[in-house]
Amino acid sequence: MDDKPKNLRTLLADAKDTSELMVDLAYAAVYFDDPAMAEEVRDLETDLTDLVNDMRSLAVLAVRHPREAPAMAAVLQVVSAIERIGNDAVNIARTVSHRLGIPRHLVVELADAEEVSHRVVVAAESAMAHKSLAELELPVHSGMRVMAIRDRDRWNREVDGETIVVPGDVLFLEGPPGGIPSLREAAGMPDWEAPTDGGAAPIPELDRAIDLLIEMKNLSEAAVALAYSALVLGDRSLAAEVRHLEALLDDMHDQLESWVLRAASNNDDPSPLRGLLHLAAASEDIGDQASQMVMLVESGDEIHPVLGIALADADEVVLRVPVASGCQGDGASLAELQLDVAPGYNVLALKRGTIYKLRPAGTVRFAAGDEIIASGPDEGRERFAEIFGWRLEADEETGENELAAL
Repeated sequence: MDDKPKNLRTLLADAKDTSELMVDLAYAAVYFDDPAMAEEVRDLETDLTDLVNDMRSLAVLAVRHPREAPAMAAVLQVVSAIERIGNDAVNIARTVSHRLGIPRHLVVELADAEEVSHRVVVAAESAMAHKSLAELELPVHSGMRVMAIRDRDRWNREVDGETIVVPGDVLFLEGPPGGIPSLREAAGMPDWEAPTDGGAAPIPELDRAIDLLIEMKNLSEAAVALAYSALVLGDRSLAAEVRHLEALLDDMHDQLESWVLRAASNNDDPSPLRGLLHLAAASEDIGDQASQMVMLVESGDEIHPVLGIALADADEVVLRVPVASGCQGDGASLAELQLDVAPGYNVLALKRGTIYKLRPAGTVRFAAGDEIIASGPDEGRERFAEIFGWRLEADEETGENELAAL
């Protein structure tokens, strides 16, 4: 990071994106059993530490009057939570770099998670070769987001729309499994064959533990995304849902430990089970950090405006869109709309009346009056709004986007 940003707003957005990239790469290292990717997470930790130190220094210098201290203390609380999430990513990566043991069943289950990591090698005659990421619009067409690019032995983590993809580049991406076929076709790669367990006889207790761990992974990532949403939107009811997820993660961690201990008694070699315990502890702590962030919203304490601005400037934006009557989304199911593929948005929550439905299933149908909270790439926000009957218009005074009926 040679040209580090020097203002708090940009530092916060960069730190958020870095911590999320660390978690994505850590799980990718587990999926691909790749120590090099695990080591990359350690390198990112150094970058994140530098960002955190710079933010703390700027926060202290920015306080010019005692009355400003509480709001800036809230910023520092979010900074600490982001730092801890990065630490959890390092702990996830340690399961690979320290060979703590990962059951093959877990790798198979990770392939069926809501969001998966994938990597492709760009072929010389492929549709990706010699094009910029902005031209490719991968998040819009496949739902997959580029986390990092490896060119020979050099890693490029700071990719943007101007980054040119050349033959031989290795792209590491994250997104819904449904986007993998179109992604591989664009890269000029053969069809994807998901990992298998090799016909190994399942251990019921181990299967239950793995199922819990996959759910913990999904819930912890959802909790963080919802926590950022609650901060941006100032939504106390959404913050309460994050606290509910954190409580669920605590209970699931306790259950997982019990199943792992039972599996150990039925396994000649219990050493691979250490990785499950390690991953579960990291997932639980990620949920704890999400809970720490939303405490600011629930308590009603003053939140510094830089938080909302910085989080809105991150790689992924949060949208809150009501469903207009008669629009494309009115009456359609989540599976039918395929929002995760195009425009590449992940629905975090559906609010119907006063009730939130977190991570709605694909069978859920939207109805006029529903409110949808979703996160995704900035370039897909206009299409997302159109699906639910709205046009995004920039306010001339504030410059912020507002919804106008189509």
